[in-house]
Amino acid sequence: MDAEDYRADSRERWERAAAGWTARREQLAADPLPVSERLVERLDPQPGQRLLEVAAGLGDTGLLAAERVRPGGTVVITDGAEAMVEAAREHAAGTPGVQHKAMEAEWLDAETASFDGILSRWGYMLVADPEAALREARRVLRPGGRIAFAVWDEIVRNPWIGVLQEQLVAVGLAEPPRLGVPGMFGLASPELVRDLLEDAGFSDVVVEPVEFAFHADDADAWWEHSLTVSISLGEALGRLSPAEHYALRDAVDAGYAAYADADGRLTLPACSLVASADA
Repeated sequence: MDAEDYRADSRERWERAAAGWTARREQLAADPLPVSERLVERLDPQPGQRLLEVAAGLGDTGLLAAERVRPGGTVVITDGAEAMVEAAREHAAGTPGVQHKAMEAEWLDAETASFDGILSRWGYMLVADPEAALREARRVLRPGGRIAFAVWDEIVRNPWIGVLQEQLVAVGLAEPPRLGVPGMFGLASPELVRDLLEDAGFSDVVVEPVEFAFHADDADAWWEHSLTVSISLGEALGRLSPAEHYALRDAVDAGYAAYADADGRLTLPACSLVASADA
């Protein structure tokens, strides 16, 4: 992997994905709420503190934390994609103590020791160099500051995407996930996360699983949701013939059937690793 090519491609995809994420904001905020709540709980923000949300996407976790730093506190919500930052800014318009800025996780545009806490939900496993990103996080945290971030646990604990990923791999449209390679499951190991944090200079590291579930009215609704929020899925499907597309869809639906109730409603298990540590 060429790191610069990866960064450019990732940024361009997230710029294009912002519209779909905005359209699906309600579901993207509601189902994963247990992860956001646990992140804020582990960070334990206090009134008057200054927090940074890294790779924030639409910024919902940062807004949750903002409730805890009032009065007098600030949350700076950042993302590498300008379109995501603008979507987060529009959603948070009028919220006191919230700022927005385009910022890369690996090069934080902030002074040393200028924040009391850092949050990130599903960001660090996607950067080209998570070790560099965590060293930057350590740099901008004040002594005694804290970091709390989430990454995805191993794929077998995430059927919500594992069912689809298995079929994409089977037809050559995706590679199996590998630890240490940027992607959804690149940091799907408590030991790897702990080592990265300790190598970056953090202490008192805690890594714990947080389980939740995604919901959809039926397989058709989940398929449409997946296409709306994933630019890469749409591009992959564009390489299939109509017959191959239908065969893939049938295989995916069969995999999700195990998670459907009698009326076809889906409850899809998910599991994140939530890490927290002291600066």
